[in-house]
Amino acid sequence: MTVHITSPSPSLPPPASSVGAVGWMRQNLFSSPLNSIFTLAGFYLIYSLLPPAINWAIFQADWVGTTKEACTSDGACWVFVGVRLNQFLFGFYPPSEYWRVVVAFSLIGALVAWLLIDRLPKKGLVGLFTIFCYPIIAYYLFYGGAFGLPVVETYKWGGLMLTLILATTGMFFSFPIGIILALGRRSSMPIAKSMSVVFIEFWRGVPLITVLFMSSVMLPMFIPENMQIDKLLRAMIGIIFFQSAYMAEVVRGGLQAIPRGQLEAAEALGLSYWKSMFFIILPQALKMVIPGIVNTFIALFKDTTLVLIIGLFDLLAVVQAAFADPKWLGFSVEGYVFVASVYWVSCFSMSRYSQHLEKKLHTGHAR
Repeated sequence: MTVHITSPSPSLPPPASSVGAVGWMRQNLFSSPLNSIFTLAGFYLIYSLLPPAINWAIFQADWVGTTKEACTSDGACWVFVGVRLNQFLFGFYPPSEYWRVVVAFSLIGALVAWLLIDRLPKKGLVGLFTIFCYPIIAYYLFYGGAFGLPVVETYKWGGLMLTLILATTGMFFSFPIGIILALGRRSSMPIAKSMSVVFIEFWRGVPLITVLFMSSVMLPMFIPENMQIDKLLRAMIGIIFFQSAYMAEVVRGGLQAIPRGQLEAAEALGLSYWKSMFFIILPQALKMVIPGIVNTFIALFKDTTLVLIIGLFDLLAVVQAAFADPKWLGFSVEGYVFVASVYWVSCFSMSRYSQHLEKKLHTGHAR
């Protein structure tokens, strides 16, 4: 008897409707009747709103000119933004001193880029320089008063410059203070725990707008008459304390997610409490709460607009002040679109970098 051995038939390719762009659309956009309805409604809204918006903002817009008369079309008048751009960026800072602001922000940008790019060496030294030396350099660049730089009072600071100063200062100081408060709230020492709880609950229970108002109006009533605290400094302190309370709760959530066995293992190795926290517990906890930390930073960046109530003109306030110019009445939409674009790009960039950091550190321990 002859036995014929036949080879298995080759696998057939998947149906064309289940792979590629068609398959992706069927799986994500038209997977059910309800999803199909929402998809078609979304396409209709995009078709109805997006082309007119693009025509208004780009194709029918006026881009070149120096006066209101240059805006002759039915589109956006970006001439308004172009003429006022320096004021939007620097506020009332003297034009002859713009270079100081540019140098200060360029320097911090270079330092941050050095710390974020993996292949660059000497990150420890660059980090120490950024923490301890850059604030001093930035102070003299922004304020002056030394090395032949004229003094520029803080009431002249404004625009995007002031927004970035408030946001970066708040982020820089609220993060370590929040970590200390989170550790204090989980401490076994009654005094440290009580002080941390009172601080966190007090600042979390008060709106930021109230904190700014109190720091600007009420605080001077409780200090000696011969003692003056700059209004911008008072606003910075209020923002730092307010955000530190929220940051503390974000970090505490990460600390509570770490199993007790991690600390017990560190103690078994003979590590002290602080070594256990800084080398074992905190790295894991902070990695787990990256989304919450970045969310707090984004909220802080947007909340800087509230400083208008105490007479500080951030980006939004400077743009709103420009609307009152009789020479440029009627261009508020362009101004608000410009502000919204700046905030969106900044917040979206922070969000995207946090997602990159999560993937790099394998946050979530995905299998």
